[in-house]
Amino acid sequence: MTSSSSPYTEDLRLALMIADSVDSATLSYFSSMDFAVETKPDLTPVTEADKKAEEIIRAQLGRARGRDSIYGEEFGTTGSGPRQWVVDPIDGTKNFVRGVPVWATLIALVDSGEPVVGVVSAPALNRRWWAAKDGGAYTGKSLASARTLHVSDVANVADASFSYSSLSGWRDIGRSQNFLEFTDAVWRTRAYGDFWSYCMVAEGAVDVAAEPELALHDMAALVPLVREAGGKFTSLDGEPGAQGTNALATNGHLHEAALGALAPDAPTPWTQD
Repeated sequence: MTSSSSPYTEDLRLALMIADSVDSATLSYFSSMDFAVETKPDLTPVTEADKKAEEIIRAQLGRARGRDSIYGEEFGTTGSGPRQWVVDPIDGTKNFVRGVPVWATLIALVDSGEPVVGVVSAPALNRRWWAAKDGGAYTGKSLASARTLHVSDVANVADASFSYSSLSGWRDIGRSQNFLEFTDAVWRTRAYGDFWSYCMVAEGAVDVAAEPELALHDMAALVPLVREAGGKFTSLDGEPGAQGTNALATNGHLHEAALGALAPDAPTPWTQD
């Protein structure tokens, strides 16, 4: 199900069809655990499955949307123009290589800098989420059998469920002290990490999700999902959408409080011996 009021309905349908093709390939690799793993210059892993998934997506987009550009995590940017497809073939590669089923293929369309379509497909979890600008956010196995998503109504930090990822990343960006204080202030914390945190914000199961270090391909598909479910998605400095290098997604009610709580730590006072 998706609203026909969105001007991006056909792009969304295309992204969902491509996700069907990719899922069968990635799930086959994951089930067999028969693939090579390399280490990229940034010390993160990349597998045959990552590359194969992106190749499938690029081939199908090239046939169906040849005038659009494509930016993918593994093969960079091809083409130019105001419409760009942004692809993370496997978000959660470290989970993938260890047999943890929390990984997904992320397919987004960014139009004139704004993420307007997002598909998140997690076949090992048997879950999929999708959204298009002005068309609502949904989860389900197909367009015909889908459930509308909406964020929670939690309005107090003390009642909030907070999902995050790397602890060391918060230290690296100088926000570890405030991060830890925020974890003490909320009702519940869990490190679901990666795409899943944001999907659960859209579902209303989590109220706040944040990560300290991200790239465009990590975020683009998640922005429409959270926004169309009624939530808010910015960087930790309040930049809208996927424009920053980190992310904060909330149900909207808690956004300003979370932005303030997760601000850079105060400088340590200098003292003389």
